[in-house]
Amino acid sequence: MSNVADMSRLRTRWLGVVVLVTGFLTTAGSQPASALPDELWFDAPAAATLTVENGRFTDGLGREVVLRGYNVSGETKLKENNGLPFASVADAKKSATALRALGGGNSVRFLLSWAYAEPVRGQVDTAYLAAATDQMRAFLDAGIRVYPDFHQDLYSRWLFDSDSWYTGDGAPKWAVDLGDYPDEYCGICPFWGQNITSNAAVTSASYDFWHNEYGLQDAFLTTAQKTMTYVKQNLTTTQFAGVVGFDPWNEPHAGTYDSGQTSRAWEKDVLWPFYVKFRARMDAAGWQAKPAFVEPNLFWNANLDFQKQEGGLLDAGTLGPRFVFNTHFYDQKAISGVFMWGKAEDGQYVGDFGTVRDRASATGTAGIISEFGHPLTGSVSDKAPTVYKAMYQALDSRVKGANWWSDPAGSGPVLSGSQWQWDIYNGRHHELMNDNPDKVQTEGDGWNSEDLSAVRLDDSGKAVLRQDARLLDRVYPSATAGRSVAFTYEDRSRDGSTTLTWNPVPSSLPNVNQLVGSGQYALLVWRSDGSSEPTELHLPASFPNASTTVVSDLGTTVGPPAYTRTTPIATASEPGGTGSRRLLLTAADSGTLHYALVTNGATAPSTSLLSAARTELSSWMASELN
Repeated sequence: MSNVADMSRLRTRWLGVVVLVTGFLTTAGSQPASALPDELWFDAPAAATLTVENGRFTDGLGREVVLRGYNVSGETKLKENNGLPFASVADAKKSATALRALGGGNSVRFLLSWAYAEPVRGQVDTAYLAAATDQMRAFLDAGIRVYPDFHQDLYSRWLFDSDSWYTGDGAPKWAVDLGDYPDEYCGICPFWGQNITSNAAVTSASYDFWHNEYGLQDAFLTTAQKTMTYVKQNLTTTQFAGVVGFDPWNEPHAGTYDSGQTSRAWEKDVLWPFYVKFRARMDAAGWQAKPAFVEPNLFWNANLDFQKQEGGLLDAGTLGPRFVFNTHFYDQKAISGVFMWGKAEDGQYVGDFGTVRDRASATGTAGIISEFGHPLTGSVSDKAPTVYKAMYQALDSRVKGANWWSDPAGSGPVLSGSQWQWDIYNGRHHELMNDNPDKVQTEGDGWNSEDLSAVRLDDSGKAVLRQDARLLDRVYPSATAGRSVAFTYEDRSRDGSTTLTWNPVPSSLPNVNQLVGSGQYALLVWRSDGSSEPTELHLPASFPNASTTVVSDLGTTVGPPAYTRTTPIATASEPGGTGSRRLLLTAADSGTLHYALVTNGATAPSTSLLSAARTELSSWMASELN
């Protein structure tokens, strides 16, 4: 590692310690600063800050961080709870605990509503901000990092007639009333998203926002600044450190382009200046050290050629650490039911997600896919198990499973992502669509016939998963002391009764193959940086300690022991008191390649099998990565 990189890492660590100490000496708002349950000696300084360094997220100890989690939640798009994700703080706490323990998430994209933050022009509703901050705090206190998002779809619900097929969310009623917009009509639009480009009311209102007609954009920016100021003032220093940035505007689109204007020119001349203004508002609100999670034109990476529009913030230059390249991805071909007849396959999205990695790298910052998903009911829901598996596979590595063992060097950095969505009220909504008492929405997500929530409440009020836990609760490297070189996870998730195995251990590694058997396994290769703090991997509930086997150049173990500073392979609870667990790997050397295979497939493996598997893996790493 270069001297510059060493200095940067040391600076980041000292900053984390300073922030930690400051958090114990002073508090913001009425909440006392306190440590999270289950914290270890290094957790507080690690959590004291999250920044972007050398194109990757890094924590307060300079470790490479992967954000994995969910959007919380589409309930914000509804009126039934007045633009809040939850009906109560108790529900927020229940959701946060379940998200950590059942869904394996360490972060959430936390939705906010401009309509409810500023219901009257120029008047921010502090009761709404207080309730939203209280619900946000429930996640922060569960050890979950948060990045808020001012969400909008189709600009505003108040653009739509009471008997419309569709609805929107985002802008307040007063913002719609200012414009003389045409009556909403989408024509033959079987998917709600077609309103983005086909509904004149939506396109006209969006155009006005981006061109600051009636001072709309100025009003939004002022409300955003007041919101961020309120959140900072009413969280403790420790809690605010868990707020990692802000997503200014969901899925931006021009509405309509000016004569001769291209989508690329719109990003350069209209969208990017908006982000520069938002960045200044973040600074004014005391969010100087936190990046803006900026989204390009939402159609920049569409996988249908007739929907794709040139973009990706191509003319924004080097974004650097004050911005994160933030995008969404949905397989429009699969969702259409027409352009993709079969199911997703091994490596289906490594190219699409590789494009995201490349754009983030080209802009000099970290990347995140803050929305991805697929319908869980309806005519194309049969594709969901394979689509989700392929998407998570592409987050983990840019190499398909069949090629991973022979090309680990092509794996690339592990990509952060937030699945759409985590809504505990799924199937239990009571939403009057466009305020129409004759159109009460109860099923699915309660919004435009969507049904994508990974969770619901059962009849006893307990949170339960609606998707295969093997798919959602995954092994992933949440913090790497150094730099990850290659990673893969074979989740063995199911498509009905069929087990999907896209990355089998090759026959050239017979002892590793025997050890893993039919179980799940993950393999991380990383290069150390001299840290005394451990590398962390999230351990799913399917990896109880007694069934967890680790084979590493650091050693081998069955049923890893509890963590100590001198234990190279160990386990511990994750901070937050939710019962979630982590594997901790300590390698205090610098510049050395290390590997760790973790599996739940072994049953009382012999010492000789563990040793033989270790020999195979060491030889494999030396052959493929040195």
